Amino acid sequence: MTEPIVCPGDRLAATSEFAGGDGTYTKDRFVFASLTGVRTSVFSKTEGSESKPVISVLKRGAVPLVPKKQDIVTAQVTKITPRLVATDILCVGNRPLPDERFQGVIRLEDVRAAEIDKVQIALCFRPGDIVKAEVVSLGTSRDYYLSTAQNHLGVVYAKSLAGVPMVPVNWQEMQCPQTKAIEKRKVAKA
Repeated sequence: MTEPIVCPGDRLAATSEFAGGDGTYTKDRFVFASLTGVRTSVFSKTEGSESKPVISVLKRGAVPLVPKKQDIVTAQVTKITPRLVATDILCVGNRPLPDERFQGVIRLEDVRAAEIDKVQIALCFRPGDIVKAEVVSLGTSRDYYLSTAQNHLGVVYAKSLAGVPMVPVNWQEMQCPQTKAIEKRKVAKA
């Protein structure tokens, strides 16, 4: 069954039942279409204690951007633990994601292809780093499993402790051009 085509100004739903997404606006406790397209709704995690499905309007022919297995993604490291790296996926290929963010996880065994038993997460990534990674599976219901196990994958942008963007020295080190301090990272080969 296809979703119905809606036009600007069409009332889509009550705000008590749905949150407004792309291509919509809210007025007088209702969600309205702001463009002509296909009405879609998805269940999405919101920041409040209760979550509602998000209703959106996609232009005809527009395909929602969702990471798939084997896609190369750009992600920002949000948290590290001894066993994994938590990330927010920012881009799929060269296409930036709109407002919606997906979470990714780089597990200890997916950091490098060789010497997996010697990997220390804290010596490969830091919160705030921008990494290029491959989607290896859909993972859990909340996270995509990512891998940096190939040479061209890993940290592509990092700031030093001084807050200055660093430059790669080799595949496992980056240097602050201001302080000349060297920090360990799993660097992507350019």
